[in-house]
Amino acid sequence: MKNLEEVIKEVQSKNDFSGAVMVQDGTGHTATASFGYANRSDSLKNNAETRFGIASGCKLFTAISVCQLVEEGKFTFDTRLNDCLDIEFPSFSDEITIHHLLTHTSGIPDYFDEDVMDDFEELWIKRPMYHIRSLTDFLPMFQNEQMKSSPGQSFHYNNAGYILLGLIVEQSSQMEFTEYVQEHIFNRAGMTDSGYFSFDALPSNTALGYIDLPDGTWKTNIYSLPVKGGSDGGAYVTVKDMIKLWKALFGQLLLTAESLNKLLTPHVQVNETGYYGYGVWIKMKDDQVMKYHVMGYDPGVSFHSGYYPATQTIAVVCSNKSKGAFEIMSRIEEHREA
Repeated sequence: MKNLEEVIKEVQSKNDFSGAVMVQDGTGHTATASFGYANRSDSLKNNAETRFGIASGCKLFTAISVCQLVEEGKFTFDTRLNDCLDIEFPSFSDEITIHHLLTHTSGIPDYFDEDVMDDFEELWIKRPMYHIRSLTDFLPMFQNEQMKSSPGQSFHYNNAGYILLGLIVEQSSQMEFTEYVQEHIFNRAGMTDSGYFSFDALPSNTALGYIDLPDGTWKTNIYSLPVKGGSDGGAYVTVKDMIKLWKALFGQLLLTAESLNKLLTPHVQVNETGYYGYGVWIKMKDDQVMKYHVMGYDPGVSFHSGYYPATQTIAVVCSNKSKGAFEIMSRIEEHREA
């Protein structure tokens, strides 16, 4: 039987995966692999210490932050939006709670509506991405729009809801959201190489995101995304640091047992086997949790990471291309089950 490294290499050669992979089982045995270039122009290769953007994969960080502030008594999961955020939303329902925002069931409009727009880059035509550096910069993109549905009525993946959660974190903690995450999550988990970095001030060994075009040419994603990430996405991590995050979370270094249980509860069913907790996807089979996982996709970014409770295995796949992480992750899971 092929070992895991051989399996990963096989998939990589088929889809030209660019990025880094790390899988660690409950005994501590670790498999790693890296492929492609962090910087194509200078032929700098990706490695196990390379920092990668993870897009929406960091909604989990936002959810953890909210849970920490609930533990401090700043508010509860049932607190209404208009009771914990001093910002006017003229057409939003008074019934929206923090729980609704965490579970994508608030019914508020999103700033990127996939029903209307196909291309994420369309967002920045009227509002250049280099102006988007703080959470309040997103507000004009959805603040005055109409509700899409009633709170609690249905699941609809929503980035704007996580922008609001980040603003709630800022108002309650009196800290900038990215600084809060750095101090209360990254530092506590020992994630020394992770952070919310600006495109125009990236630290060393950070992978540039690449968009491959149909004619064989490519471009980086610096004009495709906000210049700095926030509570809906855009942090940078290494595969090693993401392993540390899962360990810190399940080791209760970040949350109490009660809060962790709340975060990992399958609050809303999304499809036949898929559920959503607070900032985390949950795959169930026969009433058993198969995995807790996060994922992120942006132009020039694809990311998957999962925790498999039966074996305490953690898998992390970071890519600096728009696709490829899913195929690697799927093959890792097939190999584990074989």
